Amino acid sequence: MLNMNFDERIKLFKGDITKLTVDIIVNAANSSLLGGGGVDGAIHKAGGKQILEECMKIRNKQGGCKAGNAVITSAGNLKAKYVIHAVGPVWNGGIGEEINLLERCYARALKLAHQYQVKSIAFPCISTGIYRFPKNIAAEIAYKQVKEFLLQNKNLEMIIFACFDEENFNQYKSFGLTILNNKIES
Repeated sequence: MLNMNFDERIKLFKGDITKLTVDIIVNAANSSLLGGGGVDGAIHKAGGKQILEECMKIRNKQGGCKAGNAVITSAGNLKAKYVIHAVGPVWNGGIGEEINLLERCYARALKLAHQYQVKSIAFPCISTGIYRFPKNIAAEIAYKQVKEFLLQNKNLEMIIFACFDEENFNQYKSFGLTILNNKIES
């Protein structure tokens, strides 16, 4: 278990990430960048065609986005300014590079947020849906990466872990994070 030195800038939210008012929403994207199910589908649907068009341009330029990497687009119709499309790994029993790839996924998203000089970012539970990453391990990786980033970077004033389901929410809650009220700005 991690050393539990909490940071008041790290918050926990249970609900729909697309409804949050933050500078950046992170998308748990697939390597095609063309949308899909779960969080990816919800972000593309709520953000509108502008996000898809920008993802298509990135895909045409670089051929998609590999696991462990991230790219950034505008946020279309979302309340955010940007969307970071972070591609997490598929869980294969932990025998491959899954843990390193998920760590890198969070680190790259945070690096992009730093480059864009934003104040707030919301992360979904990357890779814990159809990619079957164990939720407890994924939560610990996410929290650890964010804590390490915050030790060296003061520009981010709020990092939100947005959990859609109860199981993920409980995993993150075990870290003693500050829980946001479920009221969302309209």
